[in-house]
Amino acid sequence: MKKCFIAHPMLDYTLVHSVAAVVREGSFERAAQALSITPSALSQRVKLLEERLGAVLIVRGRPPRATAVGARLCRHAEQVALLERELALGLPDAAAPARLRVAVNADSLGSWFVHALARYAAADAVPVDVAVDDQDHTAGWLERGEVLAAVSASRAPLRGCRSLPLGRLRYVATASPAYVARHFARGVDARSLAQAPMLVYDDKDRLQHRFVERIARRAVHPPEHRLPSTQGFVDAALGGLGWGMNPLPLVREHLAAGRLVELVPRRPVDVALHWQVARLALPPLERLTDAVLATARERLA
Repeated sequence: MKKCFIAHPMLDYTLVHSVAAVVREGSFERAAQALSITPSALSQRVKLLEERLGAVLIVRGRPPRATAVGARLCRHAEQVALLERELALGLPDAAAPARLRVAVNADSLGSWFVHALARYAAADAVPVDVAVDDQDHTAGWLERGEVLAAVSASRAPLRGCRSLPLGRLRYVATASPAYVARHFARGVDARSLAQAPMLVYDDKDRLQHRFVERIARRAVHPPEHRLPSTQGFVDAALGGLGWGMNPLPLVREHLAAGRLVELVPRRPVDVALHWQVARLALPPLERLTDAVLATARERLA
């Protein structure tokens, strides 16, 4: 006997898209404006769907955030919207395009991923919504159902995903010549590294620590400047604020011109990157994947 698959009887897609709009816009007020309804009406929609499903979908706060169930529902809403858009191509009065939500590490976004987005945008009109996180944590966005793809350091395919190798993003420990003369006049060793201020992106950033342990051969805890900006890292190194692991594509010209120098020549740190992408038959997602892979072949080692 053949099985017949039907839509969930409690899924009213007006309500589903309302929940997704709150999460996407980051507030009930902005979501209501985007949907051309009042915040009160939007709140009632969310409450009604929560009652029908018997689960909390959005944790009210500033900003509101999706629960685990809510995140799965939002991901489903994005997939439905993409399929609807693909169906509507060529039809009159097509609905506003859906979005492809992906997670990318900041250094990829700052050094090569924007070129992939430009390549994709030249052939597709579906907007892309980029979330930024450390490459060791972007896979978590996929596992929670918050994105459809991610640039990740995780090689093993996540459940329901393909893992495609992108290449290696090379980092070099760089600083200004004046900074090196001031802090490393007697060489780069455990003692000098422990005293020289270094740049750190955030609590998740371990690249500098990996470099320090490789050189010092033990754990060292230098003073840190927190700077959550890829370009800010380069600017801070140029300005003598500290040393940091910068993507080679962003500092190659500065190194050639002598504005920056390597702390220890020929001691890069390579990070292997992978494109973790959901196994879904969504043409825009497939076209984005093609653009990402082609750009990575050109710009990553």
